[in-house]
Order: sequence, then structure tokens, then C-alpha cells
Amino acid sequence: MKQISKLILASMAFMVVFSACNKTDNLTKVDALPVYQLGVSPVLASSVATVAPTIADSNNAIINFTWTNPKYSNDSSTTRYILEIDSTGKNFTNKNSKTVIGALNTALTGRELNGMLLNLGFKLGISQSIDVRLISSYNNNNERYTSNVLKIMATPFPDPAVLVSANAAVTVTLPNAALLSNTFSWTTAFKNYSGPITYFLQYDSATKNFANIKELPVNSAFFTKALNQDTMNLTALNSGIPGGNTGKVEYRIKAVTALGAISYSNTVSVTITSYVPILRVYLPGGYQSSTGNGNDWDPPTAPELIRDLRAGVFNKMYYIYLFLPANAEFKITIGRSWNINYGGSGGVLSGGGANLSVPTAGFYRISVNISTLQYNITTGRMGFVGGATGANWDPPSVFPNYALGNSGTNLFVGLTTFTTGGWKLIDNNQWDNGSQTVSETRSYGSNGGSGSTMGVNGPNFPDITTAGRYRLIWDGRDVDNIKYEMSPGTEMRVVGNGMTGVPDWNPGASPQMVYGGNGIWTITLPLDANEEIKFLAGNDWGAFDYEDNSGQNQTVGTPKKIQWAGGPNFKTPTTAGTYTITLNENLQTVTIN
Repeated sequence: MKQISKLILASMAFMVVFSACNKTDNLTKVDALPVYQLGVSPVLASSVATVAPTIADSNNAIINFTWTNPKYSNDSSTTRYILEIDSTGKNFTNKNSKTVIGALNTALTGRELNGMLLNLGFKLGISQSIDVRLISSYNNNNERYTSNVLKIMATPFPDPAVLVSANAAVTVTLPNAALLSNTFSWTTAFKNYSGPITYFLQYDSATKNFANIKELPVNSAFFTKALNQDTMNLTALNSGIPGGNTGKVEYRIKAVTALGAISYSNTVSVTITSYVPILRVYLPGGYQSSTGNGNDWDPPTAPELIRDLRAGVFNKMYYIYLFLPANAEFKITIGRSWNINYGGSGGVLSGGGANLSVPTAGFYRISVNISTLQYNITTGRMGFVGGATGANWDPPSVFPNYALGNSGTNLFVGLTTFTTGGWKLIDNNQWDNGSQTVSETRSYGSNGGSGSTMGVNGPNFPDITTAGRYRLIWDGRDVDNIKYEMSPGTEMRVVGNGMTGVPDWNPGASPQMVYGGNGIWTITLPLDANEEIKFLAGNDWGAFDYEDNSGQNQTVGTPKKIQWAGGPNFKTPTTAGTYTITLNENLQTVTIN
């Protein structure tokens, strides 16, 4: 009985276990997980071992790459392949790459490969070795395998811009020099190159094959260059087309990569009818350093001559007023270089001739005519003439009593008493004779008021409405616009904080100087030590004034340069006391004794 009971219990236990097992399998049954096999390294092959594409191959497949299947356990259409190219031996540290998805091959066009070679710094037209390999992976870049490395000889080619000119022919004129003349535009050079490219617009005379290249910089962010008539004329003149003639100029684009590759575009030709430009004339010499006119014998820093704008001598006649030391030597240059220079003797200029010179120190007027090759050196001076002046309309009466002072290069300052009536300024003791020669007198006038441009032998200045003493500045420092400034010269005050018993910086309460004629003012007064003063031609701020031009020199008894174009105040002497101040407007100096 016991034995039977044991068998029954064992049977029941088996059934429970069996039943439980069946129940569990029914709840967790799923499909079997896939098993992915490891891939293998692809084997890369190339259609060529040497490749040297040309510009004609830009869009053509010039090299084909194939490779074996890496046998990933995935949909092969999603496999990622990266073709890498670098200079041989660089271990792919500066690689260029191309990505392919799914395919077992790819091709490079001539321009694709060329861009890669340029990125590697290869020289144009020179065959060099590149290393090529393939990296395979799943599309998420996992399971990467690297192929064998191929060595291929490759030669990059010039990939130039294509240049177009808006006009095939232009006519340029001096009055329209600032207007647009022509526009050049071009395509990108070195397509597929990823670095910066610098462009230049080059030009030369037609048929010269750019043997004497000149170039204009362009903004490399744009692919166009607009030239006004003045610049187009300059390209014609620089290409050997004389002003007033017609000729052809050839243009091209030079492109330079950051790694030194250079290409040249096609050439376009433009027929230009040119004009005689504004010529600039300079006076380099051994006097420059000592007179504050730049560096000795240095055209780039030499003073420029004033252009005579009269129709008969325009772009021919030039002149300058300046101080020259004794035995100063100098020459004439067209432009700021020695390329075109003149010397000479006896009033006649010659190309590359002997140095010109003056025997004694003084202020001179130098006139040259670069068309007739004549020159004249005479006293440089300027004076008041006319019915409103003490000289009346009689030039021989102008000098010395009605002269302006020689203030600087192309600068005169003077005072005189005007009555009503017409007047002019004149640089000689006789009227001009209309000859328009280098030795003729120049008188100056203007229809406009103070600040207006003056004309050589121009109209009378406007009549003086209120008789009295006036200060006149003849200003030719801007050689393109000689002008005059006029202001009352009835008083001159010393203002500042350096006068004993005088309110600080109070024009109305400041002492007046005494005018003694010929631009000279004087005053005697007690000065405090190491303070500041200046000179004011009125009883309130805003009037004409003089500042220091000596570096605030405190030396007593020595004339110090003054200036009216702004500057620091004058420093009083280092020792307090009573001093006499002499302000000489004609000489543009102040002396404290």
C-alpha cells in the first residue's frame, strides 16, 4: 500500500512539473536572435597607375576605383565606403576623401581629383605619388575595415578662371575720369580646391604676350572689377598707348591658391581711346631734409608743384613757392619716382640733365613747362595790388611795402589796410603779359569770399565793404585747390594763464598788442613762469588765433615758429619777469625777450 502511494505521488509531481514547463514555454517563445558574421577588409583596385588629366577632362571620369565586398551581415546597399587620398608617405594625416554608400566602385572626374591634388599642395604640371585606400563600415561607422594602399602617380592641371569684359572698346576723357568705363567679371578658378584664392587683374599691350605685366588687385570675395575712366586710361598709358591715341590692351585674371598654385585665365582685348591724364610734378633735391620737405633726393616725399589750370597750359605748366638754402640742388620729376626726371641749365630742361640750383638762400618761385621743356627760377613773393590797397593798380609799388610774408611752402600770410575798391594778389612787380610762359607774372583773384578757390590771372576779389586792416592768407598747400582766407586784422591779444594780474583765459580782459606794420605786433608785460599763452585776433573765442609750432620751446630771445592750423599753447619762460613779446605774422614767428 505504501508503495502504491509513493508511485501516485511521483506521478502527480511529474505532471505538475510537465504542466509548468509547457506553460512557461508558451509565455516566452520568441524568434531566434540573428548571428552577425564579422566582415573582411575590402581589396581596392584602380583602373590606372598614372593619371594626368587636363582641363578638357574636368567633367570626365579619369580614374575608376573598384573594391571587393567586405561581406558584412547587413543589407549591402547601406554599407559605407570612404575613399581616402593623401601624399605618399604622409600616413593619411592630410587626407582628402569621397564617401560612397552601397556601391562597390566609384570614379573621380578630372576636376575632383585636381581639387584633391591642389589641397595637398601639389605643383601644377608635376607628377607626384599619392596613396589611396578605402575604409568600409556599417552605415553608422561601426565595424571599420581598411583596404590595401594603392600608389598612383598623379599630375594636377591649371584650372583657370574664365574672364569676360563688358565692353570690347571704350573711349575715356579727362572730364569724365570718375565715371564707370568698363567691368570685368570672371568665374572661380581651381574648382574643388577648398582653400582661399587670391585674384589679380593683369594687363599689357596687345600682342606683347604679357611680357611687361602690370596688375590691379581685386577683392577676392567678389568675381568682378569695375574700372572708372581714369583707371582704364591708366592701363592704356601703362601699356604704351600715348594720351589722345587709340590702341588695344589685353587683360587676364591671375589666380593664386594659398598653397602657391597659379593659373591664368583666357585673355580679353579692349580697344581704348585714351586721354592725357593729370600729370603730377615734384621737386626732389638735397634741400628737403633741412627745410622740412621730406628726405633728401627722395621723390616720394618731395613737395609737389601746383598745376596751372589755365586752358593753354593745362597739364603743361607747374610752379611752386618755397624756401631754398644757399647752393641747394634739385631736379624735376614726373611722378614720385626717378623714371622721368629733368635737369638742365639756362632755362632749358633736358631728360636726366644736370641738377638745377640756386646760389643764395631765399624764397623762390620755380616754374616749369614739361611740354616746352623750359624752366624759370625767380623770387618767390606775394603782394597786395588794386584800388583798395596802398599800392593801387601799380605792381611796381607793391614790393616791399605791401607784401605778404613767406610763411612756408606754397603759403603766404600778410596784413594790410584796405579801402573800398577792387584788388588782387600778385607775385611780381609787373602785370602778366599774356604769354603763358614760365617767366610770366601770376596774379590771383576770385569771385568768391574767404575760403574760395583762386584762379591764376582770375577776376578781382570781392570789394571790401568795410575799410580797415585785414589779414590775408594765400594757401596753396593743396596743390589742386589754391585758396585764400581773409579775416579782420584790427587787433591781437595775448590770452592765457601766464600773465601776472590778468584773468586766466579771458579774451575780453586780455591785453592787446600794438601793431607796428609789416605784420609785426609787440607788447611788454609781466609773465609768470612755466604757464601757457596764445594769441587771439579778437576779443572772444572763435577769432583767428596762433598756437605754438616749436615744440613748446621756452628759450628766450630766439624766434619760435607759430601756426594757425591748430596746436599746443606757448609755454612762458622758466623764470617769471617782465618780457617783450614780438609776434611777426609775415615771418610766422614769435620772440620773447
